[in-house]
Amino acid sequence: MSADSRGGAATRPVRGVPGVDFGVEDVRGTFPEEVEIRPLGGRPVDATVRVPGSKSITNRALILAALADGTSTIENPLFSDDSYHLMDALVRLGLRVEADRDVGTIVVGGGGGAIPAREADLFVGNAGTAARFLPPVLALGEGPYTVDGVPRMRERPVRDLVEAMRALGAEVGYAGEEEGRFPLVVGGGGRGHSGLRGGEARVRGTESSQFLSGLLMAAPYSDEPVTLRVEGGLVSRPYVGITAGLMRDFGVEVAEEGGAFAVPKGVYRARPFAVEPDASGASYFFAAAALTGGRVEVPGLGRGASQGDVRFVEVLGEMGCAVEVGDGGVEVRGPGAGRLRGVSVDMNDISDTMMTLAAIAPFAEGPTTIENVAHTRHQETDRIAAVVAELSRLGVRVEERPDGLKVWPTDAVEPALVRTYGDHRMAMAFSLVGLEAPGIRIQQPSCVTKTLPEFFDLLGSL
Repeated sequence: MSADSRGGAATRPVRGVPGVDFGVEDVRGTFPEEVEIRPLGGRPVDATVRVPGSKSITNRALILAALADGTSTIENPLFSDDSYHLMDALVRLGLRVEADRDVGTIVVGGGGGAIPAREADLFVGNAGTAARFLPPVLALGEGPYTVDGVPRMRERPVRDLVEAMRALGAEVGYAGEEEGRFPLVVGGGGRGHSGLRGGEARVRGTESSQFLSGLLMAAPYSDEPVTLRVEGGLVSRPYVGITAGLMRDFGVEVAEEGGAFAVPKGVYRARPFAVEPDASGASYFFAAAALTGGRVEVPGLGRGASQGDVRFVEVLGEMGCAVEVGDGGVEVRGPGAGRLRGVSVDMNDISDTMMTLAAIAPFAEGPTTIENVAHTRHQETDRIAAVVAELSRLGVRVEERPDGLKVWPTDAVEPALVRTYGDHRMAMAFSLVGLEAPGIRIQQPSCVTKTLPEFFDLLGSL
């Protein structure tokens, strides 16, 4: 087992997932050490881009299908590092997972809230969704189960999840040297009863909404109904809406009132489920239209989309783009380089698109300010510090703030090798700079396999 020293995607192959003829290591091995982005030379893009399924929805659907009573088929899932790590974990827990990448489906045989494997060691790489969603689910089995990841995962916070699980009666502790960090050890309740007693728990939402989502998804199988009260605000709130919506789709209704989420006892119903295109991934292509004065349409996203990151196009609208959100897709037409307007935006709810905005900000007229994204310092890398460092490397004037940054426009971006810190969104966002400025090279481009292995092919198609 090996990992990038800065916390990049793991190179341990995914094993045990029938129907998939390659693992994480094989996908990453197809990438060079660095790639140079070819400028478009002032040509506007004009493209319809078919973006793969949402990572956030795929991994929630995998968890709910694994807990459901019966067999579910997930259509248009995302096949990436994060989803492979979660599928691998489910297989190691004794559940049936059959992935067909060519057809674009994953078939999951649910355990009806039971976990067949009495114990397991689970490795989740740097997949935050897998790391935060699995522990509450593991409390439903016998145990012990361990959850661990790459060095960067061991730096990411988990104490708030552990404390909330303990309040619900779960047996969970730290297996490493540092309290509040991975690896975790989760004990269950034994055969015939759950390791989640239920009742009421408080969970802080200031560092990650994934803690709340993980608890919500496991809650129907606790011994008693569960009420979760959020303390200190809730970052990335739209993702909790995605969780509640998928739970409803699988047959369990979450009631929310006054910052409290009530979950009844219940059983998820197996079903076919289609995954929306990834709105975070789509943001890069919408931004390419904005940057070049071109047009990009992404089918499958639209008015009924559940992902909050679709709202990134509203930011592009404020910058001067023409945006059309229809029933079957979203289209963005850009005003062109040098005609984008700088903006000031609170991006707390759509923080996965923060780096997309930061990357195109140097080409706008006037400064751009990004606020209320302090929680992104605890993600795949310290994203605020990383963006500031790499924009500075490109000769862009930028100011780092505790909860965000301010970017000023520049007349000329300097050629440079952009470091990615093993963070997929750094690689994808800063590739946009190379569409306008020559000499932009992206280090460790293989990190895009975490959520969008096809990124550079899709970018090249523009």
